[in-house]
Amino acid sequence: PFQDQWTYLYNVRKIDEDTVDALLTQHQQEDFGTLATSSENKPWEIPVVQDVSQEDFNGRLIIHKSDRIYIPLKSISDKASNHLKHIAAFKNPEFYSKQAMRISTYNIPRIICRADFTDEYLAMPRGCEDAIIDILYSLKIDYEIVNNTNHGKPIGVIFKGKERDEQLDAINALMPYSNGVLSATTAFGKTVTAAALIARRKTNTLILVHSKALLMQWHECLSEFLDINFTEEEISKKRGRKKAFSPVGCLDSTSNTLHGVIDIALIQSCFDNDEVKPFVKEYGMVIVDECHHVSSITFENVLKHVTAHYVYGLTATPIRKDGLQPIIFMQCSPIRFFADAKAQIQQQSFQRYLVPRFTSYRPVTDDKQSFTALSQSLAESEIRNNLIIEDVLNVVAAGRTPIILTARTSHVELLAEMLKQHVANIIQLTGEGTAKNKRETLQKLQDIPKDAPLVIVATGKYVGEGFDYPRLDTLFLALPISWKGLVAQYAGRLHRENEGKKDVRIYDYIDIHEPVCENMYRKRLKGYSAIGYRVLSKDTQTLFDNTDDLQTSSYEGQIFNGNTFRLAFMQNLKSSRQSIVISSPKLYRTERNTFVKMLREFHVSGVQIAILTSEESSQTNYLKSLGLYVKIVPKLSLSSCIIDRSTVWYGSINILGYVTEEDNIIKITDGKLANELLDIMYDEHMNPRGSDIRISH
Repeated sequence: PFQDQWTYLYNVRKIDEDTVDALLTQHQQEDFGTLATSSENKPWEIPVVQDVSQEDFNGRLIIHKSDRIYIPLKSISDKASNHLKHIAAFKNPEFYSKQAMRISTYNIPRIICRADFTDEYLAMPRGCEDAIIDILYSLKIDYEIVNNTNHGKPIGVIFKGKERDEQLDAINALMPYSNGVLSATTAFGKTVTAAALIARRKTNTLILVHSKALLMQWHECLSEFLDINFTEEEISKKRGRKKAFSPVGCLDSTSNTLHGVIDIALIQSCFDNDEVKPFVKEYGMVIVDECHHVSSITFENVLKHVTAHYVYGLTATPIRKDGLQPIIFMQCSPIRFFADAKAQIQQQSFQRYLVPRFTSYRPVTDDKQSFTALSQSLAESEIRNNLIIEDVLNVVAAGRTPIILTARTSHVELLAEMLKQHVANIIQLTGEGTAKNKRETLQKLQDIPKDAPLVIVATGKYVGEGFDYPRLDTLFLALPISWKGLVAQYAGRLHRENEGKKDVRIYDYIDIHEPVCENMYRKRLKGYSAIGYRVLSKDTQTLFDNTDDLQTSSYEGQIFNGNTFRLAFMQNLKSSRQSIVISSPKLYRTERNTFVKMLREFHVSGVQIAILTSEESSQTNYLKSLGLYVKIVPKLSLSSCIIDRSTVWYGSINILGYVTEEDNIIKITDGKLANELLDIMYDEHMNPRGSDIRISH
């Protein structure tokens, strides 16, 4: 022990954050070396592998590039091969998720590695090429890449359309590279952009899709925008009924009209007894639509056999819910062009609005149930379905064209049956039925006059990707979802330009009495914010009319994040006259919280203050010392503030807790909702109602 501890502590030299990071990097050893990383903000960043030197490479390194990158093992040390394969490896999110929840991780790999070893070569995914070259260049290794890829055969093709400026930017970004990903929101026109790219490259091309609906859309688009110099006489004569000729070939489960010029193939049809069919090697360019599916074993196995010189991926959501997005970039290479929602909004002529609809659905018991059982209960709720139907009929009467999305086929049938007696044209779209039935339904949809009332009721899984019907302007989310990528996919059904479209709206049904659903809403609120939606209140006068005269202030309609909400929230607090109730599950640094200081002043001036939080701590003791009322609610999950029983702040922001920029909150002026939330606090968290706190009416 030191005789004068205070003097010793005073003389201890402090170090800055950069020094701490440097020391940790120097002394902390990664269990698995440096792995491929793919952050949500910059998933295209190339990982850097260190700790190898020139001594680990034996002479000139001859690398062969074909369906994969082949590095000869005789030319590199074991240490170098180990480091190189880490470029194609990443931590398995499923393993660490289950480990964190103390669930068995038996037979779940901790690390996912997409590199393979043959007798003589280390085989790496082609998307790792840039990272490999960066390492060799940094170490000044003498290397040569032998290009064994298939440049294909030249084709005569002309683009008949006219690219928009942003589409030209995307093409110009892709042209310098033989591979890469085009990441752009729905309605950007990725298919048209790809058609223009085909016309630029002028090599035979294979497009890979994962659904029959996408195959049909691609066929329609390519037939419309490309003038292909390929005639029927060039096809070998076959027996049987002669089908209408198309210069665009197709392969699916029922037909094979591949020409070897410009073809579209259903990914499942590229296999023969679990073996990839050899035709995938015969093209000079391969385009993977919805390439976020590349992480699936089926897609990846096909791409492992592709030898095309040009390989491109198209997607609106490069981030996967399961965290396996590194595989996308290993197979298709980094993102070469990125167009987000903000850029798209600037190009479009219509506004985007979110209409939050709070339901009165309550679970029958407090017993925890599976999400499947919960979804069934929600789908069968009469009062909830009646609310949805009432809203749908209102928007149809206002001349809008809605689509209802749910996760259950039985829910589709139920809602469609409820609507049939009110709307002439009801189209049901699910994955059930034969291919012929699906074609007939889609044709029926196309035949409906543009001015005829119409409601589409569908499963999100069936129309969530690739469904194209520009007339749609209103989406009803009939069952809850949580992942923001799914929010973007569903919302994308509305974002096609169409004559007369002034705004698009999403009706979100929020089951605030069910904690699971309430938590899912907080997650998808981030998704709405990311794609540029603003809140449109149910009480807004023009809710079911056009929005020519609609005025939403920057505060009233905004979906705030953790940085932008503070000023608006403080201004709203200052307007309080009667009561403020804050539900904040976690507290953080209340002594320094500006809002706490304001609450104390309001309390002194006579405003009733109540704070709900989940656990007793020094933070709660401090609040009580200020004279504020604090109630401990152990299972509290609601993050909200209710001002004067009329204004509601609701979302994922812990108002008196730790707040990040990614958290979101909305402001709604709705007395009915305010009292509904107070009922939740009183009845479900403070049983019996009002026994501990009294907020005057």
